[in-house]
Amino acid sequence: MNCYELNALTEKEYSELLRRAEVDITKHYPLAEEVIDRVRQEGDKALRDYTLKFDGVSLKGKSLRITEEEISGAFKELDAPTRDALQYAADNIEKYHREQLPPEMWMKEIDNGLVAGEKVTPISDVCLYVPRGKGSFPSVMLMLGIPAVIAGVPRIVVCTPPGAAGKLETATLAAAHIAGITEIYRIGGMQAIAAVAFGTESIPRCRKVIGPGNAFVNAAKRLLYGVLDVGLPAGPSEAIILADESADPHLVALDLMIEAEHGPDSAALLVTHSRELTEKVRQVLPELLQKLPEERRRFVETVFNNYGGIVLTEKLDESIRFVNDFAPEHLEILTTEPFSVLPRIQNAGEILLGTSAPITLGNFLLGTNAILPTGSFAKTFSGVSVRDFLKRSSFGYVTPEGFAKVKEAAVQIAEAEGFWAHALAVKERKLPEA
Repeated sequence: MNCYELNALTEKEYSELLRRAEVDITKHYPLAEEVIDRVRQEGDKALRDYTLKFDGVSLKGKSLRITEEEISGAFKELDAPTRDALQYAADNIEKYHREQLPPEMWMKEIDNGLVAGEKVTPISDVCLYVPRGKGSFPSVMLMLGIPAVIAGVPRIVVCTPPGAAGKLETATLAAAHIAGITEIYRIGGMQAIAAVAFGTESIPRCRKVIGPGNAFVNAAKRLLYGVLDVGLPAGPSEAIILADESADPHLVALDLMIEAEHGPDSAALLVTHSRELTEKVRQVLPELLQKLPEERRRFVETVFNNYGGIVLTEKLDESIRFVNDFAPEHLEILTTEPFSVLPRIQNAGEILLGTSAPITLGNFLLGTNAILPTGSFAKTFSGVSVRDFLKRSSFGYVTPEGFAKVKEAAVQIAEAEGFWAHALAVKERKLPEA
């Protein structure tokens, strides 16, 4: 397991510690360019070819769109405990995200005779990208679908990779049913991003795509930036457990494995100034690892020797500074007084406080959104919310009296900037006298 003493690192080593698996995805650009070009030119044929090539799934003779009967059938087929758990999660997610819904319109009198405001409207069509890969992600379907429904998006499209025989995972389809999503396509990867960017015979063009994906998906998104809105950067999972000497080593070790089990390109770090805690965590981990299935254990072990491990600082202040530099997707605070640390965290996609709030709860059912910025983009991006599915239009109204009041100042600024038509439109305007 990697162990870094922060103050012993060179500037270069410190920068390397902050890097992520997803940062350098340029090596995938040539393949992404090929896929994008073929999908744009060949439509559904290219989608079927690449699904066979990348996913090993033949869609020959199958409709790319999942029927509503398949969606409702999956809900009925899913075992009752899982169905009830997803419904509970959906209820919490709905309650949390409904609080984010802004008023449809607001206005304010800025000065006498000057009124300005905003009108909020949903984006007309959005594609939700739900990955499959190394796991099943019904929670992602809920985290994306419920805010989109709350926002009132008229057309919500889902693209998700197919499994064997072209089938989609039952729990994911059941989650779609719970969220109220009915338009789903069995297409994933780079080809799915290209499909919604340009449209094909089966899949509609969308103005925005949002959802987490691997390095290939993110390469396609970056290349298509400007063709469609690609949403927040959401790549390989990452987490920091920020702990002090009061933390329980057993809990720290448990929670350190949570995001690490997503895959070998995940990042998982314990950041602490307690050398005693680091030693105890290292002692506890081997036994806990043996409780995981082999594949997940392999993922976690790879992460701890790759993009994970322990960062040892000299004091809590240094730990907090490192967290803000790293800007993790998930941050868990296990300190004596987590709420006193909270105001000092500037950069994190999600912050979970105390021993009873493992990242697991945030990922599934706390209500907060688990689709979060990765790759240090938490410095400028926020997690998915209802706001991602809305747009704002500003508006203004000026009375004749208000116009008379601001006329000279408007002309002054227009002429100072050299915009003579701007100035003329004000000078030559004939309005009733105020």
